[in-house]
Amino acid sequence: QVQLVESGGGSVQAGGSLRLSCEASGSTDNRRGCMGWFRQAPGKEREVVARLLFDGTTSYARSVMDRFTISKDNAKNTLFLQMSSLEPEDTGVYYCAAAGSCVALGTSGYWGQGTQVTVSS
Repeated sequence: QVQLVESGGGSVQAGGSLRLSCEASGSTDNRRGCMGWFRQAPGKEREVVARLLFDGTTSYARSVMDRFTISKDNAKNTLFLQMSSLEPEDTGVYYCAAAGSCVALGTSGYWGQGTQVTVSS
């Protein structure tokens, strides 16, 4: 079992920045697996924002590319999402996820409880 706890959400004006954190505990192994961030806007389905494979390979949703950066501190078992140039369309609940592979991320594995990000215009 893996437990994921997000933090760092909040309210910010458009153009601002936020950094989300996700601390993992339990049966974690930095030599395998995939972690990532999803978000769900009001009235919309949950969507993937960014993914990070254990070997450091990253992928991003087109809407956040060049604005968001996913990273991980393996020593602290903590995943980060640095968000810059935030737009009102980035508003939503952000979830941390972990799975055995990036293909499985979001359909199986583990989820955090979510943290709210609100971007005002």
